[in-house]
Amino acid sequence: MLPVASLLPDGTRLHLQHGPIDLIIGADGQRQIAFEAAHARFATILDELVAELDLLRAPMTATWPTPTSAVARRMATAARPFAKHNDLTAMICVAGAVADEILSAMTQYADLTRAYVNNGGDIALHLDADATFTTAMAGADGTDLGRIVISGRDKVRGIATSGCHGRSHSLGIADSVTVLARSAASADVAATLIANAVDLPGDPAITRTPASHIDPDSDLGDRLVVTGCGCLTTPQIDKALRAGTAFAQSIQTQDLIIDAGLFLQGHARTTSTSRLMPNTPEHLHA
Repeated sequence: MLPVASLLPDGTRLHLQHGPIDLIIGADGQRQIAFEAAHARFATILDELVAELDLLRAPMTATWPTPTSAVARRMATAARPFAKHNDLTAMICVAGAVADEILSAMTQYADLTRAYVNNGGDIALHLDADATFTTAMAGADGTDLGRIVISGRDKVRGIATSGCHGRSHSLGIADSVTVLARSAASADVAATLIANAVDLPGDPAITRTPASHIDPDSDLGDRLVVTGCGCLTTPQIDKALRAGTAFAQSIQTQDLIIDAGLFLQGHARTTSTSRLMPNTPEHLHA
């Protein structure tokens, strides 16, 4: 299958798709030059990743070698600071790293005031000082969870969302976790790990199965992933969200993320209210 590129009907956004990679791209400024640069860089990304797939799926131990391709190196750079928190592989941030790489190609060749690359909800951002970016936070079922408003004067250049209802397997029970960071790849790693931390280990309301039973090729192997979560009591929800928020605050203190919003069964917690604005009735600022 060859890469596919097409302008969306509004004429201001580009759609790029190749295998599992599906991008929506917007740009203000030299849009046509930016889109041509994105298309050209996109042409070989999937092949580059496939060539190093065995390495990228291997645990990032102390002897794990540096990958060759640009996207794989972005994955390694983003994942390494988090390796002490979890037994992870570089695949934890493949979506964010692809978004970062395409955006980098665009800004290298085009003069842009604002641009974004959205890879299935993991978003790389370019913003001039006076530019802003606003987007919605939504649950897997389309529920409106609130808004994100980012200024060009912020350091946020990446947004990522993870949870037990997303396209990837989760070790935790969060409906959704959205993270703001300095790159999409870093946000991608953090969103996954924070979502994993929103959990109630051993609780009978939660069903789990080895990841390998769902997907034999999963880099999670036999680790238990969440396949269902029953209706929880308010104390249970609070306990799970407090666990996730504590982890989010710990990596925020280490300057690995900027902000995070955590959502579970109608309740929310945020590490800041300035950029993440949940509209859930039960919202607390950590």
